[in-house]
Amino acid sequence: MRKYLIATHGTFAGGIKSSLDIILGESETINLIEAYTETNKSLQEDIEEVMTQLIPEDELIVFTDLLGGSITNQILQFGLRENIFIVAGINLPLLLDIMLADSETPINEVIENGIENGREQMVFVNKLINSTKENYD
Repeated sequence: MRKYLIATHGTFAGGIKSSLDIILGESETINLIEAYTETNKSLQEDIEEVMTQLIPEDELIVFTDLLGGSITNQILQFGLRENIFIVAGINLPLLLDIMLADSETPINEVIENGIENGREQMVFVNKLINSTKENYD
């Protein structure tokens, strides 16, 4: 089974999860870590709690907010496991693309396609509007 972990600084993960719930419906396959908030657990404890829930057949896709950030760095200790995949620098289109992918599609292909589609969704809209406007003038 594919499972997901969204791990971010502050409450960003909760905001993304809220949007995912609206679009996809609630899912028990999505875990959150909101690091450096007022909870009593350490980041390491939060990560280990998620990792202990995995069974050998599970694939875990971990989404983090910053490449090189403390959360990504902590999760890297699990990155060499065969069934754990880490994606840093997330946005909502990326998560949607990956979470809606066919579970029969190889995970590396799903992630690569998701990253490409997530990049395509990042657009400087003012520039787009101005170039479209110039084409009509």
